[in-house]
Amino acid sequence: MSVRSPWITKTAIHHVDEPFKLESGRVLPELHISYEIYGRMNKNRTNIILVCHALTGDAHLAGYYDGARKPGWWDVIVGPNKTLDTQQYCIICSNVLGGCAGTTGPASINPESGREYAATFPVITIGDMVRAQHLLLRHLQVSQLCAVIGGSMGGMQALDWAVRYPDMVSKLILLATTARSTPQQIAFHAIGRRAIQGDSRWNKGEYYGKERPDRGLSVARMIGHITYLSDHAMEEKFGREVKNKEQEPYALNADFQVESYLDYQGNQFCERFDPNSYLYITKAVDLFDLTKNGCLVEGLAPITARTLAVGISSDWLYPPQQVREIVKALRMSGTDAEYAEITSRYGHDAFLLEMGQLDYLISGFLSPKLVSDIMLQPVSSIKEDDTIEKACQVMVENTASHLPVLNKSGKISGIVTSWDIAKAVAYNFKTLDEIITRNVRTISPDDTIQEAALRMKKHDISALVVSRDEKLLGIVTSEGVSGSMRVNC
Repeated sequence: MSVRSPWITKTAIHHVDEPFKLESGRVLPELHISYEIYGRMNKNRTNIILVCHALTGDAHLAGYYDGARKPGWWDVIVGPNKTLDTQQYCIICSNVLGGCAGTTGPASINPESGREYAATFPVITIGDMVRAQHLLLRHLQVSQLCAVIGGSMGGMQALDWAVRYPDMVSKLILLATTARSTPQQIAFHAIGRRAIQGDSRWNKGEYYGKERPDRGLSVARMIGHITYLSDHAMEEKFGREVKNKEQEPYALNADFQVESYLDYQGNQFCERFDPNSYLYITKAVDLFDLTKNGCLVEGLAPITARTLAVGISSDWLYPPQQVREIVKALRMSGTDAEYAEITSRYGHDAFLLEMGQLDYLISGFLSPKLVSDIMLQPVSSIKEDDTIEKACQVMVENTASHLPVLNKSGKISGIVTSWDIAKAVAYNFKTLDEIITRNVRTISPDDTIQEAALRMKKHDISALVVSRDEKLLGIVTSEGVSGSMRVNC
């Protein structure tokens, strides 16, 4: 898998010159939506994937801006021959409403006043963000999405997409997210907002053209960043190391390495993000709640998209339990949904970092590997009237451990394994019929290898006969399945 993107990317702006009514009832007189597109739409526009970014992300998903040293925020996943292969899919990502990377937000000019919106910008919701994205896709003449993918706040948008526009979304991939913000998650955001608003330079949001409230924004970022890391990751990265071992230890200045790291993260964040945008976007996340009448099953009932929801073992911001709740609710309403978990020490940020596991999970879900891809063929077989000696000879000559048994019509009537042959020798069985297993577990070549694995586990067997209309096509073994499902990370 290529790591470095080979192309230069550019951002486009879609101008909506008509009023945009928000869920609050307030109206924005116009709307600008910043977006980037990777790959080409096919003739029928059926290969389009929408990626929704997290809280402080933007539309720059992959590739390099001209002269930039760093690529887009998910460059490890998006690009030629990568997980979201731009030679196969057309990937779209837009900056969210309320953001500060080209889409209308608090720093934008209000056409009615000729000045920045600042704190007069109306409170927005995740639903408003999704409706703005829908306007963009309508402009791009996109009526069907192969998939919607999002992590963290991006996962909230993806869920809202599937609820709000179920006929448009074929597949849904949710990474480290939730269906409703919990009190603890709201509390962290509230402290961050208080830090910004408590900075005297915030000036009730009217700081444009003046000194920004960067001290408050920096503290807000520090608080947020702590929630993105696991305790183990911080222990491994910093321990109790101090910045300067010769420094007086009994002082109030920053001396631990973790303090220095958080200072750096806060300062870097101030160079690229608008404090007012932070206030509005975190508020939108806090308002997010897809339950209906207090019931998540009812709230997610409109979703028809086949869904993959991925939790992260060490994530304490959006813990695996909250992701499992989404899957449980979807299954209860009849939606095809599966849960997977990334094993990682990185915490919440693992959805941006664990390339190997992400590649395996996302690729397997978008283009699942089928039994036909890994089945052994041609497969050796024997007839019902063959002898045990004949079966043993065929096994040895073909290095086979499983032999399907065929009747006179060429249809599968049983199976014999190397273990059966061993029993025949041990107990001096005389006929093949004494060792044939008649209840043969079969699978279609069109089934996924995940289904094969589940079927083997359920019946405690090591192979499945691959057939169609009772005709033998091949055989798939537990070794073949486990090898194809192994994650290299």
